[in-house]
Amino acid sequence: MALGNIIVTGAAGFIGSCMVGLLNEQGFENLIIVDEFNRQDKYPNLEGKTWWHKIDRDELFDWLITKKPKVDLVFHLGARTDTTEFDYAVHQRLNLEYSKKVWTYCTANQVPLVYASSAATYGNGEFGYDDDHDLIDRLKPLNPYGVSKNEFDKWALAQSAAPPCWYGLKFFNVYGPNEYHKGRMASVIWHSFLQIREKGFVQLFRSHRPDFKDGQQLRDFIYVMDVVRVCLWLAENRPQSGIYNLGTGQARSFEDLAKATFAGLYMKADIRFIDMPEDIRDKYQYFTEANMSKLRRVGYTEPFHTLEEGVFDYTRHFLEPGLYY
Repeated sequence: MALGNIIVTGAAGFIGSCMVGLLNEQGFENLIIVDEFNRQDKYPNLEGKTWWHKIDRDELFDWLITKKPKVDLVFHLGARTDTTEFDYAVHQRLNLEYSKKVWTYCTANQVPLVYASSAATYGNGEFGYDDDHDLIDRLKPLNPYGVSKNEFDKWALAQSAAPPCWYGLKFFNVYGPNEYHKGRMASVIWHSFLQIREKGFVQLFRSHRPDFKDGQQLRDFIYVMDVVRVCLWLAENRPQSGIYNLGTGQARSFEDLAKATFAGLYMKADIRFIDMPEDIRDKYQYFTEANMSKLRRVGYTEPFHTLEEGVFDYTRHFLEPGLYY
């Protein structure tokens, strides 16, 4: 598909920079990349990538009004993703109000929109993990980040005016290259790799629920390479608008994940357990698993990396040699 200018927000971040990388690979270089560009630890995420214009997120909307560039597509992947940031005002400004501005721009200019929601919207999962629009009003996220994402999903569904096509993607546990700057919020694979390098073993959180054994907390882990490919597929194929899950559809344990990381380093697994920090203990998801039937129904047929395949690729081709995508 021939496209003019493409906006990517969060372009210096984890998923956003991988989106830029994939777009470049597919021949798209007419990108307007948006982020806070003052963090040096994010600079390597954009090295070797090509774009047309780079702009600070706080200047984007004034620039769009002034310059009036022709925009054919928006990937809105920028957000405050820290689940341990409990000041809701921060999430409200960056995740809710900013996203409303993106939506309003796309609606007024008839620009297709793909935006990042989150599996954090599901909370404890008491209503399951189905991307059914009728359930979204009932969901009870466990932290302000999840609340802000769910509030935007609810707002989007309530709008009578919308972009010509739009997709809100509930990302499950995404891992992969270019997450190195995320620190505490980086994936368990990244933390496991560092621990193995430093200590030769991996520490996982002990279970604080009797129905889960230590290391058997279950999450739907999805490789970032699969995530950005789905984003691009939606933008190019434009199925029915709406909110879609984006996981593998297969929950796996943290123990499986740690073992896969050791396997990627050709090492024997050595896993030890520590208490979970109290500040996240009562807001911790013990099970997530995306129902992926909706995305499959609208025509996405590509397989997702298994946990072992994704972790091996990440470990061998990025973590071990210290490379970015």
